Amino acid sequence: MNSQEMLLLKLGEVVLKGQNRHSFEDKLVNNVRRRLKGCGSFQVYIRQSTIYVEPAADNCDMEAAFAACRQVFGVVAVARAVPCEKTVEAIVETAKIYLADAFAAARSFKVESKRADKTFRLNSIQLSQEVGGELAEAFPAVTVDVHDPDLTVYVEIREKYAYVHAPAVPGAGGLPIGMGGRAVSLLSGGLDSPVSSWMMARRGVELEMVHFVSPPYTSPQAQEKVLELARLLTGWCGKMMVHIIPFTHIQEEIRKNCPEEFFTLIMRRFMMRLAQAVAARCKAGALVTGESLGQVASQTMLALGTTDDVCEIPVLRPLIGMDKVEIIRMAREIGTYDTSILPYEDCCTVFTPRHPCTRPKLEDVRSAEAALDVDALVAEALAGRQWVWVKPGDAPRI
Repeated sequence: MNSQEMLLLKLGEVVLKGQNRHSFEDKLVNNVRRRLKGCGSFQVYIRQSTIYVEPAADNCDMEAAFAACRQVFGVVAVARAVPCEKTVEAIVETAKIYLADAFAAARSFKVESKRADKTFRLNSIQLSQEVGGELAEAFPAVTVDVHDPDLTVYVEIREKYAYVHAPAVPGAGGLPIGMGGRAVSLLSGGLDSPVSSWMMARRGVELEMVHFVSPPYTSPQAQEKVLELARLLTGWCGKMMVHIIPFTHIQEEIRKNCPEEFFTLIMRRFMMRLAQAVAARCKAGALVTGESLGQVASQTMLALGTTDDVCEIPVLRPLIGMDKVEIIRMAREIGTYDTSILPYEDCCTVFTPRHPCTRPKLEDVRSAEAALDVDALVAEALAGRQWVWVKPGDAPRI
């Protein structure tokens, strides 16, 4: 590892913002600083739509910093780079040393230059030609191929230094967390809700989680599974609170007093009421669910309308038009798949009706629900609410 190595973080749609662009950039820089705290001491600053991450001590964990920066929403690409003086000689010497292993593995290369400092004496094409010519002499076994090279050497001429790096790797993209408002996400142990939470966080939404437990029908392992999913999401979302709400009495009352075909719909209506109450307490402006249109009986258009009937704030459903194959692919990509498929029951699957209603009439669901003391059941469940802080770097829970 080169002791001078640093990271260049490339911004995405943040650069397209207008007069409020600086607030997005400030939030993003603060988010990067916060995520790097466990990796050592770094200087983090922004110049010309690029965030610079420079180690301020010899004991910085550059591998951990590189991985952490790739998970910061708002960053579209991360490059390991080495700074040098703004001369062709210094750039060539730096590339020869820093990219020696890459040249040893390549059969062809090209140089791609970017001149952010317009006072530099060469334009981008001229710089690429001069640096490329000298590197071709230094590595005679590697041919120049400007169309389809094995290795691209990137040179950036910026405010203070030139920077040399190999190709950047993709970052998380999206918008900085905190710029999209705050929402409460209903987190179960399945595949869908962690993916939907990730998708909203990627749009800059700061999340708090709500999970419903039904002991003795659901096990402590089922709760730990959900907290582990939340822990995995903190790699992308940062620290978050998980509200754990007891749901057993509500489900037993529904089973005792309501038609079986409406079990799931009435249960979902209670979940939305409880999540909305949590949202009011934490000043969140929306709810987030993992529902996908038509995936199960409670996710038909009419069924979704019956659950939205009890909501006074928006319900965001980022997976609504996705199929299961797409959701599984995303779960694998964000790292939640293996935990989501662990075989622990959650409260949504315990009281599943044999023949659920797929075309409910709202007045019928309201009438069935009238057999319950809704306000008392909601108040009782909220009184039993517990909460857990989950942070990046926490030990795995299962």
